[in-house]
Amino acid sequence: MLDIARIRGDFPILERKVYGKPLVYLDSGATAQKPRCVIETVDYLHRELNANVHRGVHYLAEEATARYEEARERIRAFIGAGSREEIVFTAGATASLNTVAYAWCERFLHEGDNIVVSEMEHHSNLVPWQLAAQRRGAEVRMLPFDDAGRLMTKRLSDLLDRRTRVVAVTQASNTLGTRPDLRSLIDEAHRAGAVVVVDGCQGIVHGGVDVKAMDCDFYAFSGHKLYAPTGIGVLYGRRALLEQMPPFLSGGDMVDRVSFGGTTFAPLPLRFEAGTANFVGAIALGEAIRYIGQFDPVQIEAHEHTLLVRATELLGRVPGLRIYGTTPDKCAIVSFNVEGVHPYDLGMILDKLGIAVRTGQHCAEPVMTHYGVSGMCRASFAIYNTLDEAEALAAGVERAVGMLK
Repeated sequence: MLDIARIRGDFPILERKVYGKPLVYLDSGATAQKPRCVIETVDYLHRELNANVHRGVHYLAEEATARYEEARERIRAFIGAGSREEIVFTAGATASLNTVAYAWCERFLHEGDNIVVSEMEHHSNLVPWQLAAQRRGAEVRMLPFDDAGRLMTKRLSDLLDRRTRVVAVTQASNTLGTRPDLRSLIDEAHRAGAVVVVDGCQGIVHGGVDVKAMDCDFYAFSGHKLYAPTGIGVLYGRRALLEQMPPFLSGGDMVDRVSFGGTTFAPLPLRFEAGTANFVGAIALGEAIRYIGQFDPVQIEAHEHTLLVRATELLGRVPGLRIYGTTPDKCAIVSFNVEGVHPYDLGMILDKLGIAVRTGQHCAEPVMTHYGVSGMCRASFAIYNTLDEAEALAAGVERAVGMLK
């Protein structure tokens, strides 16, 4: 079994107090806290190994470059990609998804084509496709979910046709916790000739990924949800597809030869990594993956499921409380409202009790529209949370509701 007390000791911020109360951090779905080894890696790189990668021949530059590429290889192995050329460092999942929506669509999306996007997507896996469709004269079609939060994958066949170029879907909903049956969806999309783009921000944390087994064409995730710093992310793409895509951003380090007569571009993956790389973030992401890799993923999943079950059980006892997303295999995310209580008011009182939850639309406004609400409270669990904290959440909600109703 996981030694949660020891794991919590690896995260310095969990020792602090908020309004004189122990911090109960239940907002890891927005950004996870960082273990000491990641914090120390960032500090070391700034203090002793600060040099631009891929450009210098001096010791610091070569050492930084080596560690940057070592991080790329660690990430490749972690997600099961076939080659390091398929791992592109970006500023985050949003940048990764925009890269595909611009570069792939620039080459392959045409007037009259269509893109299928699930109704439960984060805005980062919806808005870029809307903009791409506007630029190219294409159509965006919605794959809906039902009131339990289950993606209605059987309706996909009604949306696909010979002009479908992309299917964009989440591995795990950041609001509902739903984990769709992606393999069957991907197989059906491929039979129709479409590429599949997966938002893995929550899925890579809750259950992990093997992109080869999943058989997706593109996969995006952010470091800061995986116990790494902000400002770093990854785009996985099938090598054959990346090689056909024009660069998204241009500038230094993504070129081969430059003249006023024309420019040729660097090989993969550098052609998609224009400018000074966030080598600190990339190396720290590699360290975060090394840290999480010391634990059995099955035990992590079991621990988070235990927290989810306990929180769901206790919250279900609060009169007037509704949980959104009730699929049996959901990940450790609980979004809810209480009848007659505004989620912002509820979140503010929980904050005064030292309990950090998310309130609002969670960058998933179509989900709010589906349920006819303006926002929700969301508690998202991570490896460092405890049963005591799940119980504190429910007790805090009960107390807040008593004050507000």
